[in-house]
Amino acid sequence: MTARPPSPRAVAGWILRRPETLSETEHLHLKNVRVNCPEIDALTRHVRSFATMHTERRGERLPDWLDAVRLDNLPSLHTLAAGIDRDLDAVIASS
Repeated sequence: MTARPPSPRAVAGWILRRPETLSETEHLHLKNVRVNCPEIDALTRHVRSFATMHTERRGERLPDWLDAVRLDNLPSLHTLAAGIDRDLDAVIASS
């Protein structure tokens, strides 16, 4: 019998929460998802690097983050990147 895969809501929660707030079990589940799904792995890296950049108020890193996002085939992040790109100067100035 195989274990039931986690729900999309659970995976999104693990990705969006600060890593240090995840339980050991949640860390292991997310690690398993990331190993088995390259898209989720890339998404997790981009979301976490964006959160760090925002928390540390390092807006000057945004162009590099946008370039990294564009290299991956993640349409939802491409839409976000395009929106940020339209107002890049204002976004960087506000950080």
